[in-house]
Amino acid sequence: MASPTRIDVNAFVGAYPWRKVPGTSPDALTKALDRVAIDTAWVTHLPGLFWRDPTEGNAWLYEVARKEPRGRLRPVPTVHPGLEQWTEVLSDAANAGAPVVRCDPHYLGLEPAGGEMRALAAACGAARLPLLLSVRLEDGRQRHPNDHTRELPAAAVRALIRSDKDLRLLVTHADRSFIEEVHFGSTPDEARRMWWDICWVWGPPEDHLELLIETIGADRFVFGTGQPLRLPENSIAKLDLLDVSPDQRAAIESGNVKTLTSSVA
Repeated sequence: MASPTRIDVNAFVGAYPWRKVPGTSPDALTKALDRVAIDTAWVTHLPGLFWRDPTEGNAWLYEVARKEPRGRLRPVPTVHPGLEQWTEVLSDAANAGAPVVRCDPHYLGLEPAGGEMRALAAACGAARLPLLLSVRLEDGRQRHPNDHTRELPAAAVRALIRSDKDLRLLVTHADRSFIEEVHFGSTPDEARRMWWDICWVWGPPEDHLELLIETIGADRFVFGTGQPLRLPENSIAKLDLLDVSPDQRAAIESGNVKTLTSSVA
């Protein structure tokens, strides 16, 4: 029997500006995927998140993805709705077959639920292209003293999902309290249009992930690692230690991604 597919929706390529991180090249990433049996990774151009115009890294990202056989690396381009021609960047992403686009408002100097972000939310909804947001990239205790980027507030996620009835959100690096605040503060329709990666949710002994699956449902979670800023083995160990059915695990590892991207061309 073939092994189940495992899709990492939260991976990065490129150097990190605040410290030396090993394994940031595309080749190193694919070797890490082989090591932990991940079939496909959705990848972001990490240094671009810190550039004034983060979209300048998208062309390189598309080229990296094209060079990988069987679509193993899927590009996650960044869109900056505060810059001119951002709608063209969104169109380019759709034409390149990106599964989602991302925008991290605090890294871009944007209000997280301001006018630019709401315009992007509406455009993503119209294009049927999910929008990825990260709550954080690192634990605050690890940050460089000059890294003052604020974390994404839960209220902003609720405001964005309410701003457009067609928007689908993928939120990464969220912990249990953040997920609960957003999920239980949203309508059922809004909650059905949000997915959460597991990279920042505690496993045993706290068992936050197992509790969230019981209270919110396995269908709301997708597999993500945050590598190479985080060890991919961490997310896999959480699944190995979960008391869930094979169907629930398969849904988290790949099945729910198909629902998230079902309307993506």
